[in-house]
Amino acid sequence: MHKTGKKISPVQLKDAVVRSMADAKAKNIVCLNMEKISNNICDFFVICEGTSSVQVSAIAKAVEEAVYKLTGKYAYHSEGHTNAEWILQDYVDVVVHIFQPDIRGFYNLEGLWGDAEQEEIMVEPEYKRM
Repeated sequence: MHKTGKKISPVQLKDAVVRSMADAKAKNIVCLNMEKISNNICDFFVICEGTSSVQVSAIAKAVEEAVYKLTGKYAYHSEGHTNAEWILQDYVDVVVHIFQPDIRGFYNLEGLWGDAEQEEIMVEPEYKRM
């Protein structure tokens, strides 16, 4: 049975994406607020990295599951799963970019979209049991 989907705001969607990335141990999470950019293609870019193709794939799966659980919808478009160096997930209002570090540095989306307001996400450290 296919869910019809629940309407949520772009901010709620972005927050769900960020939480799922953090839960999957993504590194260097950054949000670019594209709302004030003329001719913007979405409201937010959420960018992060994983240290290997396995981790990049795991982060993408975590994002997909979290968004589906929240909205009942899958990405409008998704690509890059074959080699998992850069996985893109397009949720229309929020576009997710999951990179391996060297690929992220090469494409430098943060620099390319330098006019966007940038928010670095600080992930709380895990508490260790004594």
